[in-house]
Amino acid sequence: MNSARTLAVQALTKADVDDAYSTLSLSSVLRQSPDLSAADKALVTALVYGVTQRRLTLDHTLSLYLPKPLQKLHPTVLSALRVGAYQILFMDKIPASAAVNESVKTVKTSGCAYASGLVNAVLRKVAANGLVLPPETDALQRLSVAYSCPAELTQKYIDWFGPETAEEILRVSLLTRPVFLRVNTCRTTAAELRERLSGEGIEASLCALDGALRLDRPGDLTRTKAYAQGLFHVQDLSSQQTVKLLDLIPGQTFADLCAAPGGKTFTAAEYLKNEGKVLSFDVYPHKCKLIEDGARRLGLSIISPVLSDARAAASHISEADAVLCDVPCSGLGVIGRKPEIKYKDLAALSELPPLQYEILCAGAGIVKPGGTLVYSTCTLNPAENGDVCDRFLREHPDFTLADDEGYRSVCTGSYMTVIPSENGGDGFFAAKFKRKQA
Repeated sequence: MNSARTLAVQALTKADVDDAYSTLSLSSVLRQSPDLSAADKALVTALVYGVTQRRLTLDHTLSLYLPKPLQKLHPTVLSALRVGAYQILFMDKIPASAAVNESVKTVKTSGCAYASGLVNAVLRKVAANGLVLPPETDALQRLSVAYSCPAELTQKYIDWFGPETAEEILRVSLLTRPVFLRVNTCRTTAAELRERLSGEGIEASLCALDGALRLDRPGDLTRTKAYAQGLFHVQDLSSQQTVKLLDLIPGQTFADLCAAPGGKTFTAAEYLKNEGKVLSFDVYPHKCKLIEDGARRLGLSIISPVLSDARAAASHISEADAVLCDVPCSGLGVIGRKPEIKYKDLAALSELPPLQYEILCAGAGIVKPGGTLVYSTCTLNPAENGDVCDRFLREHPDFTLADDEGYRSVCTGSYMTVIPSENGGDGFFAAKFKRKQA
């Protein structure tokens, strides 16, 4: 059976070669190793996620000791070097000698024995010299390498929020992100769920947002009785806050235009106390099935998945009291959970606002007079956020920006922008509009 480190190298190599998400290649490798111990599974996961998260930092360090560019290395050799360097630089409990030796063994057993001497020499230099950053005189490159974020994206964060906030966003992105639960208030309370989970070895704290819990000591939630009984679902705090903006009242009709995997749909149905109607749109059958299965587990009978493009919502519903457009976006607020996002080509960003605007307009078309429309993203890119909403207000005189206290209290200026923090929710944006009475 392959060692945990070898499996991590396999998963990372597969992700690189296939240009796929590391989470998918990790799942594939773990499925093929059913006899792996829990401890080894945890180590494989930590290595794959950690190397992905710190890739630029690792590559900068390795390049100092390589005779040729990283791109010239065999993918397996490069993955082995990254895994070894990650253990040396960022995993205190693993001796450097073990990290070096295991990386050498991995290349030998993976058909790359010719590179064993190179791997040994480079990783020993990494162990001897530690983390080496660019000089302080090159501030942008130093930030980029220190926080493993491409210089172009690092500069954008600086342009959007200033250097101090930009560095805080990047610093937080390298920390373990907190896990939040949404309590199924149709079946229990936050205090009761907290006590139930504690009895199953999972500690949680109450949040200021009613109905939310923050995990203090996570465990395998899907194995708990509370999960089987449909007492909660996992949902980030910022996402939960966005649903609260809708001010849903039992008996209303609500449409979630980009619903999968269903977190906001479920929370909305709970705010409605499972009274009324929820239509959850998605373009993929398997994602509609996810929503259907989740609603069944939670006992939320008012949810109806709709297999449809969000832009065709009007062909399925003529009028709704409230509509949520949580549109596809660049995800630049959640790089702490999905680190591969930060390595994507930023040129594609310009393609998103037109689609986002189309979905927002489609949502507006089914909001009844006096009704509520919320637009949200998990990005921090102003072109996908405030710019889209400013255009919407200019071109839709029958809508106004909401002015209620609940919305104003979470806004900076006209809209809600959440900067990811160490103990709080992910980076997020939301805008709340009201349709004028006819």
